[in-house]
Amino acid sequence: ENGLARTPPMGWMSWERFRCNVDCQADPRNCIREQLFFEMADRLAEDGWRELGYEYINMDDCWSAKQRDAAGRLVPDPTRFPSGIKALADYVHARGLKLGIYGDLGIFTCGGYPGTMLEHVKQDAETFAAWGVDMLKLDGCYSSAEEQAKGYPEMARALNATGRPIVYSCSWPAYQGGLPPEVNYTILAEICNLWRNYDDIQDSWDSVLSIVDWFFTNQDVLQPAAGPGHWNDPDMLIIGNFGLSYEQSRSQMALWTVMAAPLLMSTDLRTISPGAKEILQNRLMIQINQDPLGIQGRRIVKEKSHIEVFLRPLSQAASALVFFSRRTDMPFRYTTSLAKLHFPEDAVYEVQDVYVGKIVGALKTADNFSVIINPSGVVMWYLRPMALLIQ
Repeated sequence: ENGLARTPPMGWMSWERFRCNVDCQADPRNCIREQLFFEMADRLAEDGWRELGYEYINMDDCWSAKQRDAAGRLVPDPTRFPSGIKALADYVHARGLKLGIYGDLGIFTCGGYPGTMLEHVKQDAETFAAWGVDMLKLDGCYSSAEEQAKGYPEMARALNATGRPIVYSCSWPAYQGGLPPEVNYTILAEICNLWRNYDDIQDSWDSVLSIVDWFFTNQDVLQPAAGPGHWNDPDMLIIGNFGLSYEQSRSQMALWTVMAAPLLMSTDLRTISPGAKEILQNRLMIQINQDPLGIQGRRIVKEKSHIEVFLRPLSQAASALVFFSRRTDMPFRYTTSLAKLHFPEDAVYEVQDVYVGKIVGALKTADNFSVIINPSGVVMWYLRPMALLIQ
């Protein structure tokens, strides 16, 4: 327990959008180099992101040189990161932001760069702390189950021993199939602040749906594991890229929020569209995602009509409801009541539409209501209890 990540971390991450593009001669604007991170830090600081809680600038794979130095230390690629990681961290910190870095518990990283073998765990933790790193994502390529079982807890101890607060993101469960008995979520919650459970996200709606299906099919196992300081991580937000429609982008944001997921955007903030930015900067959405209770939501209804309903309990007896359509034909009118969704009897709720913003009004538990949900879209409500009805 390091006292960190009391709410799901928020920020920006390089991988989904920029991958392992290291060809800075052919593609200087989009390759993995310090300039990319300087520019994204500027965007987070200047375009309203930081004030909303998006505070991490996270480097993923392919930042390092192909060899460790003579003392066995990891070093950044000298041509792509000529200023060094410490200077990058200083730049990020000066803008009121935090820097995340990537490592891999194996012979190599997934991209073929030097990994953190067991004998390097302590040294690498000390290197990251000396550079001023605030978050570490530790991947699991090129390592065995035995090495992972030893190395992930060892890195937790090594990070804590540095004395620097470093949020610790583990990919451990993703390499063990994500489910018990191979994965022990009780132990995981004690050693990691967040963890990747499942496959990497790709820039497609199919990828988003496969992640949603896996997480909610296995919600009985996954949901209790999440809470302040330890989160399930369904991977990055791909809103603002190429694969999702406007409706699908709204759906990813709402479903990730109901999951109490980290909100780590992986898109080009220099060119993001106003529509995508509006989704990602929705204040009420972020407030729900960052709810201090930190309870992960669940799918509570799965209709034959391909409508699904998700519920996340929030502090002060509030709730978030997401009505999600898997239909591909036309907008669908879905009718239900709060009673059918197991809300307490004889209560009245003030309902606010999270995307539209307006207060829908007072709703009694017994009242039927209808929402119109667009294909592959969502309607999301924020419900606050009003005075209980007098009998």
